[in-house]
Amino acid sequence: MANDMKVQDIIVREAQYQLKNALVLGNLVSRVHEGEFAEDVKGWKKGDKVRVKRPENFIPGEGATLSVAEAEEATLDVTVNTQLNKGLSFTSKELTLFLSGPKGARRIGEEKIKPLMHAFANRIDSDLAGLYRFVPNWVGTPGATIDSYQKYLKGTERLNELAIPQDGRNGFLSPADDAGLKGAFNNYYDSAVARNALQKARLPMLDGSDVYMSQNVKTHTVGVATGTPLVNGGSQAVTYAASKQTYSQSLVTKGWTNSVTGILKAGDVFEITGVYAVNPVDGSVLPFLRQFVVLADADSGASTGPATLSISPPIITSGPYKTVSAAPAADAPITVKGTGGTGYRQPMIFHKDAFHLAVVPMEMPEGAAFKARVNEDGISVRVVSGYDITGDVSTWRFDVLYGVTPVRPNLATRTNG
Repeated sequence: MANDMKVQDIIVREAQYQLKNALVLGNLVSRVHEGEFAEDVKGWKKGDKVRVKRPENFIPGEGATLSVAEAEEATLDVTVNTQLNKGLSFTSKELTLFLSGPKGARRIGEEKIKPLMHAFANRIDSDLAGLYRFVPNWVGTPGATIDSYQKYLKGTERLNELAIPQDGRNGFLSPADDAGLKGAFNNYYDSAVARNALQKARLPMLDGSDVYMSQNVKTHTVGVATGTPLVNGGSQAVTYAASKQTYSQSLVTKGWTNSVTGILKAGDVFEITGVYAVNPVDGSVLPFLRQFVVLADADSGASTGPATLSISPPIITSGPYKTVSAAPAADAPITVKGTGGTGYRQPMIFHKDAFHLAVVPMEMPEGAAFKARVNEDGISVRVVSGYDITGDVSTWRFDVLYGVTPVRPNLATRTNG
């Protein structure tokens, strides 16, 4: 049996290479790297969580008097709770033939490991795409296809208005939007096939953002969303200090259709009359309403149709973390984006720091005779092998352990045509 460490090293390195090349969205977001998992006195790594720091924000003072900013450091836990695994079995004859010659490693990679790692990559990309439900910004007409440059620009325009950095932006489009934009750029699109998954998914750069297609773009179905919803009581604002860990708050509302389960769903977006967005750099008022995302499914009560919503961003009316022009007035009307009960695809344009992927290097089991692991570029794959002497078969177990989280979902926008 070909069971020496050279064989293991070849197989695990090929698996890590194939996984990294098969990722699309996983290659477009920020990632934790191997050295960041070491546990230190600050408790960086604890149990099944990896701690990521939320950036601080400052507004400069003016004049001779020193303006001192109070530290408002906040952290966010990335829960690493998804373990993907699959086993491949090889006879000693297969291993010998696969690994013989200068192209042996590539052959076993193409025929065996590549389709397995593509399945892993598809699951990781799908989980990342599902983070749309934390993004509060949504431009365009829900359900409309992005089939022109002008329609795509609505998304980058919103990011520009919100002072989101231009470097590191990416568009993540559904197949329908991809086809629409390819029609607009048919003289420029490179249809070469000798590329990895990320390259194959790429369209031309548009307005400073790289644009990619994926079948993993999710469809969001809006909650029932009926009635005449209103804010139930004024002065529903919070401070950053009180909301910084979750970057959320509760909003008390009324006027929904009475006694409805799922009156709003996690991922729904709404606006409040009179509550405008602000420039996060200087706090100046922008010419469009602030949008809020619902973080958990909500039901309406009896009589006046009350519902308490968990929302993000929190309503902060002053200071360097200000999110709105003013707190909502009592009985301010609420408008839900889209039509209740209708599903809409959720393509996005986002800065890479909006979402986070943490792939944790797994422990090497003490009892395994043969094991190997590769951690490079924030992508880690472990392979453990066992041998059946009766059938002369080696079984190779492939494992990837990861977690995804929306670190700064305000750096993204959902976009439709």
